[in-house]
Amino acid sequence: MTQTAAPSPVPDSAATSTPTAALTPAQAFDALYAFAAPALVRQTYLLTGRRELARESVERAFQLAWQRWPEVAVDRDPAGWVRAAAYECAMSPWHRLRLRHRVPEPPPAALDDRRLLSALLNLPPVYRRTLLLYDGLGLGLPETAAESEASTPAAANRLLHAREAVAARLPDLADPEELRCRLTELGSTEGLRATAKPVVVRSGSERRARRWTRAAIAFTILLIGSTALTVRTAPDHYEAPQAPGASVHGVPPRSGPGSLSEKDVELRTKLRSTFGKGPERVIPETR
Repeated sequence: MTQTAAPSPVPDSAATSTPTAALTPAQAFDALYAFAAPALVRQTYLLTGRRELARESVERAFQLAWQRWPEVAVDRDPAGWVRAAAYECAMSPWHRLRLRHRVPEPPPAALDDRRLLSALLNLPPVYRRTLLLYDGLGLGLPETAAESEASTPAAANRLLHAREAVAARLPDLADPEELRCRLTELGSTEGLRATAKPVVVRSGSERRARRWTRAAIAFTILLIGSTALTVRTAPDHYEAPQAPGASVHGVPPRSGPGSLSEKDVELRTKLRSTFGKGPERVIPETR
């Protein structure tokens, strides 16, 4: 599966004739998709061992490329940009939470292919990626280290350990040249290809971008509303907390007046029977 450099989106004859022959962004994207997608699906299958996940990862990588097409179009290696994005999508640990990815897929038909794929999947993901980039695609060690986000010595150690692990299970692949040939054959015998059309990938990328934009706007509005509600209902001054109550000793309990005695009742009746006002009130009674 050695991949050559991506062809120029503008043919040499057209580039030297007139500027009007330059491709539009959509045409350049479609050309990149037609060139890189089929091989990239086969490569991603070697990383994951899952056919549908390989197709989804490649499609998602090209959607990201279309969203960032001004950046990808001027990249030194647009196919490498998409390849790195596809590998990241395919090796994401979040796929373990998806129910359909917990069910194993049918293995390759040939026994040798099944053994090689099993040996690859038993490698740590970073070792598997390094082995595929160097031995499967034929990238140089500095390019492999850069794409796998590692130093050159670290990438070399990963490559050596990956080769040793594969050779321990498949001694006939101890020769790196034989391993390269077998990796190429394994990706080709499955007959994998990208099923989505370029126009579908571009439209899906645009729909996804619109959904994210609407979600960001809705979240911003929700954040502004909650902030305004908080400012509206929050207290605008400090209120000291009320001190806890304490018991006071030596104070008699509060009580109401008691019932009247017989003498008090007689006096009250007598007072009520006298005149309340007028001159008769100040005249002394005679006995």
